[in-house]
Amino acid sequence: MTPPTADAALTLTIVGCSGSYPGPESAASCYLVEADGSDGQGGRRTWRILLDLGNGALGALQRYVDPLSIDAVLLSHLHADHCIDMTSYYVLRRYHPSGHQPPIPVWGPKGTARRLARAYDLPRKPGMQEEFEFHQLRGGFEVGPFRITPVEVDHPVPAYAFRIEVAGTVLAYTGDTGPTDALLDLARDVDLLLAEASFRHGDDNPESLHLTGVQAGEVAAKAGAKRLVLTHIPPWHDSATMLAEAGTAYDGPAELAVAGAVYPLPG
Repeated sequence: MTPPTADAALTLTIVGCSGSYPGPESAASCYLVEADGSDGQGGRRTWRILLDLGNGALGALQRYVDPLSIDAVLLSHLHADHCIDMTSYYVLRRYHPSGHQPPIPVWGPKGTARRLARAYDLPRKPGMQEEFEFHQLRGGFEVGPFRITPVEVDHPVPAYAFRIEVAGTVLAYTGDTGPTDALLDLARDVDLLLAEASFRHGDDNPESLHLTGVQAGEVAAKAGAKRLVLTHIPPWHDSATMLAEAGTAYDGPAELAVAGAVYPLPG
């Protein structure tokens, strides 16, 4: 368990990056974002947020930080590969030997509290509301040093991307989405664009669901992203193909997300 790099405004750790379901090398979607900021009492501390918590991700998270040190969770949407390990996180926070933990904020689409209670066969009230303080994604908000802007994207269920800024350094995460102009504002001049690339270019792909590697590269190029990291590639696809696709549209630095990879983004 290591703190953010000393000279980084924020640090991104890939906890899980497998698309649609866990793969042999990675859990499903989960990304740890850390930054130093005020503790509200005249000192400073490390703040930690999670972007999604999909299948298998809670287990993997423990390689990098104590799950009890998380300050907030942001759920891009309510498909299982992005949120289902919240049920295990509920157990950890409720029954931990150190005692029932205080609730932490969870931002998600409308109906998040109800969806998670149902997933664990809990009554709607209180559901998980004694462990999590639920907020519906609407406008921008702050968690410690993080300024977060949710952007609605194109998916079969209500879904959001996130633009996260700390001291002028910006990370953007697409979540799951089909092509949409909203991604251009999301990714405008970001230091790192974490973009899904679930579909292969040239296949008969459904609309309003996911991006191809080419489309992810196009977003990065048009938005002026300084770096592109491709994620959410299903195990049934060859990841190298997606990276090659992105390279046909984007000539900046691009790579594949790998579980355990750490990206310090300097201020």
